Formats: sequence, structure tokens, C-alpha cells
Amino acid sequence: MTAPNAPTTAPAPPVRTIRRGLGVLWVAVKEEPRIFAVSAVGSALFAITTIGQAYVFGAITKDVIVPSIRDGEAATAGLAIAFLAIMLTAALKVVGIVARRLGAGIMQYRLQATYRRRVTRRYLELPLSWHHEHPTGELLSNANSDVEATWYPIAPFPFAVGVIAMLVTTLGLLLVTDPVLAVVGSVVFPAIAVLTVVYSRRMSPLMTRAQQLRGEVSAIAHESFDGALVVKTLGREGQETDRFRARSDELRDTMTAVGRVRGTFDPIMEALPVVGVIAVLLAGTSRVGSGDITPDQLVRVAYLFTLLAFPVRAIGWVLNELPRSVVGWDRVQRVLTATGAQEHGTADLPGHGAAALSVEAVGFSYGAVGAADRVQVLHDITFDLRPGRTVALVGTTGSGKSTLATLLVRLLDPDTGRVAFDEVDLRALRPGAVAEVASLVPQSTFLFDDTVRGNITLGADLSDADVWAALRVAQADGFVAALPDALDTLVGERGTTLSGGQRQRLALARAVVRRPRLLVLDDATSSVDAQVEQRILAGLRDSGASATVVLVAYRLATIALADEVVFVDEGQITARGTHEELLATSSGYADLVHAYERSAAEQQHPRDDADATQPVVA
Repeated sequence: MTAPNAPTTAPAPPVRTIRRGLGVLWVAVKEEPRIFAVSAVGSALFAITTIGQAYVFGAITKDVIVPSIRDGEAATAGLAIAFLAIMLTAALKVVGIVARRLGAGIMQYRLQATYRRRVTRRYLELPLSWHHEHPTGELLSNANSDVEATWYPIAPFPFAVGVIAMLVTTLGLLLVTDPVLAVVGSVVFPAIAVLTVVYSRRMSPLMTRAQQLRGEVSAIAHESFDGALVVKTLGREGQETDRFRARSDELRDTMTAVGRVRGTFDPIMEALPVVGVIAVLLAGTSRVGSGDITPDQLVRVAYLFTLLAFPVRAIGWVLNELPRSVVGWDRVQRVLTATGAQEHGTADLPGHGAAALSVEAVGFSYGAVGAADRVQVLHDITFDLRPGRTVALVGTTGSGKSTLATLLVRLLDPDTGRVAFDEVDLRALRPGAVAEVASLVPQSTFLFDDTVRGNITLGADLSDADVWAALRVAQADGFVAALPDALDTLVGERGTTLSGGQRQRLALARAVVRRPRLLVLDDATSSVDAQVEQRILAGLRDSGASATVVLVAYRLATIALADEVVFVDEGQITARGTHEELLATSSGYADLVHAYERSAAEQQHPRDDADATQPVVA
């Protein structure tokens, strides 16, 4: 087991990162224009009322505080007007704060929900072959942490846009009030620009690596949990712990480095406007003494410069998260723009009852198109099956039987040729049409952490009578009835409370209850004994459920129950006919079946020699 390696790209230059990050934010504005407008207007109202406070405080200083100090008493009317002016501006400021915060929060969470749905919807559209190339943990990371990272800057973004008005207006008022002090205080802006470029240069590669490591940690954890039985039985707990620790430690160190850069950047960004205020106060004191400006003008200028800290801080918050947002966007877009999604038509499958199956010149290869390591597993597969018939696919391990089974229910599309139900190409059917008429019971059985009923119906509107009928066909009604709560019994995660044979029979009932017109069983009864398997197959015939059945079979008893046999050898059909006909005409088939017979006999009757008393290590 190895850690997944997500594709990486060289970190973008700082200016390009900022430009691309702003492009992502523009996408957010186009996605949620109304909510963004509410939040931005609220932010602008906050900015205007904050600037208004500068004039209110200046006017109170000039018309209330200074006369009161000069005359030795304060006028009641002046104090009342000052109080009302302060309360009015404060109330408008509160309205602006509420609007921008609610709007930004709603916008952020709506975008995250929207893109999670898009990513998961794309997962459903992409073929099984694409999923084989991407670890599950990485896919979980794409839908979760990468989406969150993409839209993390949305929280401060409307604030930053709204306070641009504060920045522009404040600078204008400063120039009007006293150009000299405005120039003195504005020396901090070139420093802010340089700091932003340096920050982006340091942060971008760190955030790229951090997001990749999040996916790798998630993938390793998922793989270890999924393979818990193998890990424990082979005593690999220590190695798996070390493997997880290595990636976790690297993620920790990377995030620590991110924290160091951010911990250096944030205080400096916050301190620069204060440096400007100090410079203004030092220069302004001498200008008041020389009579160039009045005390109320100095108060106004100093307060306006303190206001610059708000837009600078808000813009800094956005710039702070842009590298992370760009990395998350790139990882999400790799899913949304992935090629190979299955195309669908608009046709419905006509008729009722068992479907006729036609496989015409089908070829299939695993691997990316054009890749040098692309492996062809099926070559010119052609056969048809009349409605209601049962065919057994027989072949050696790796001959392509399971791949062919997945093609029959369109989990994969063939590279060449076509698969058709009732002469209708599966690619011409509307989305969901194949699942309505065909069911696959795979080799590996998966059960949800739900009740028996929930695992069989999967939310479909099916009566208990239908469920019990399907359980009888699958020879599962007896053990289900004996469970503590029968259909309402929880089976545990992946059905851990049940045996392998019980899980297989529930999976078979899950397929049968939908009354499929084509039922594909990919060695779906391997965990039950031969007698139970024969009763299951006989039940399928006698249940009255009209279905065409394709069996991937290994047992002779199973093969003998099929109407005909298709022998697959190295990805090609080399013989077809009844079991007896193939025994007589195909030496490869006869050798394989005889090997099956010998294996079954050895399992039932251990060798009667000295070695038979020794334990067998599997």
C-alpha cells in the first residue's frame, strides 16, 4: 500500500496567484450576485457611517468640547445634539455590520453547498474506470476540504469590496483637509504592496502542498479503515500507524509553516496603518503649532487615518486566503473538468418482462486513452441472449468476466462495439434507465450501516411483502426471521454482524426485489454452499420474476443450471454452447471444469495421507 500522489503543479508567481484568486472571487460574485450585493451594500454603509463619525467627532470637538473648555460650562442643547448624532451614526453602522456579515456568511455557505453538490454529481457522471484511478480519500478531500478552501475568502470579501469606498473616500478627504499630512501618512501603501507580494510568494507553495497532503492523509486513513481486516490479521498496525504518522507529521509541519508566515504577515499588515497615524500625529502637531491647521482638523485627519486600518485589514484578510483559494479551486476543477463522463440519450426501454441481451464486437481496455500502459482485457466479444434465458460466463481468473459483467449494466462503456437491451444501445437510454431494468450483484458485497429492510429497499417504496418475497428467492428469509428484530435488525457497518453468505444473500435480495429484466450475478453466491446456491438459482427460475440471467460461474453445479455457456479465454469468446457440448468440443473448457471438479472434491474429501493431518496455511 502506498500513499496516493495527486498531480502537482509548480506554484504560480505571486502576481498571477493574486490575479487568479480574484478571478475565483469573480466567479463567486456571478454565482450569487444578489447576496453579494446585499453584503457589499452593507459593507459600504458601514464604511460611510464610519467616515461620518470622523466629521461628527470633529464637529463635536469644534462646537461642543472646545467651547465648553473655553467657557467653563457645557450647553445642554449641544450635548443632546452630539448624543443624537453619535447614536444615529452608530445605528446605521450596526445595520451595515449585520447586512455584510449575514450576506457574507450566507454567500460562503451557499457556494460551498453548491460546489459540493457539483463535485458529487460529477462523481456520479464519471465512469467507474475514472474512479479506479483516484483514491477514495482524495475524492472525499476534493468534495470537502478543497471546496471549503476555495470559498474561504468569501467571508471577508464583501467587507473588503465595501470598504474600498472607505479607502477612496478617506484618502480624498485627507487630501482636501491637509495634503501634507495625507502624503506623510500614505507612505505606508507602497510597503503594504511589497508585503503582499512577498506574502503570496511564500504562502502559495505552502498552501499547494497543504491541500495535497490533506487529500493524502484522508486517502491513507480511508484505505487503512477499509482494509482493517487485512491490517489486523497480518499484524500491520504499526506499519499503518507509521505510514499515517509520516503524512500527518508532514501536514502538521506544512500547516505550522503556514501559521508562521501568516503570524508574521498579519501583525505587520495591522501595524502599518498605525505607523501612518503616528507619522501624521507627529507632523500634525507641528502644523497645529504653526497655525497651518486647526485642532479639529488634526483630530479629523488622525481619525481618518485610523479608519484606513479597516480597509487595509479587510483587504489583507482576502489576500491572506487567495493562495489557499486558488489551490482549492484547481483541485476542484480537476474533478469538474474531468473527461470521460458517460453520455446519455433520451430513449426508454420498450416492452416488459425479460430483456433480450445483445453484445456486439465489444472491446475494452483499462488505463487512460493513449497511455503506454493501457491494457486491453476484452477483444471482439460478441454474443446474444434471448429473453428469459440463463447464460453462464466461464473462464480462468483474469479472463475478463467481471469486466464484461460491469459493461452489461453500463458501469463502464466499451471502447468499441455496443451492448444493447431489446436492440436499444445502452448509450441511447436516458439517465437512470439502465438501473431501472438491470441489476448487478458483484463479487464483493457491500451493506450499509442500516436495517435489513433499509439495505434491501435502499429507500425505494417497496412493501414488506415484496421484501420477504425477495428474501425467499435469495434463501435469506430463514435467517432474517431469526434475527432479533427481523427486518428492523441493524446489520452494522458493512454488515459486520452477518456472515459472508448472509451478506451475499441480502445483496441478491436487494437486486431481486426490484424485479430486473436483466440480472447479472458476478460470482454472487460464492460464499454459500452448493446446495443453497442451487436452491437460489432454482428460486430465480420458479419465482415468476421474468428476467434474463447472466452468471459468472465457477461451480460445476451452477454452470450445469445455465441454458448455455460462454467460455471466455484471455478476453475473447473461444466457445459457446451447452455445458455438454463444450465438454466435447473445447479442450480448454473441459480442462478448466475438471479443475473445478477436483478442487471441489478436495474441499469435501481431504487427502488421506500424512500431509492431510498437518494444518493448512492459507
